[in-house]
Amino acid sequence: MSVSTQFYLDQAAKCAREAGDALLPNRREVLIRAQASWQAMADKAILVAAERDKREAERATNTN
Repeated sequence: MSVSTQFYLDQAAKCAREAGDALLPNRREVLIRAQASWQAMADKAILVAAERDKREAERATNTN
């Protein structure tokens, strides 16, 4: 997992914690949306890394 992926996951977790502690409903909603955005970025980064690893493995298999 890359540093950026871990950062995205950390930010999502932070937003979730803060949303749980938020007293104001509008602040909670903002944090929940932010959490979803950070999680989406992490999911995308994980998918891109997996696809890259798959392509590299296929290239290594085809060159041998």
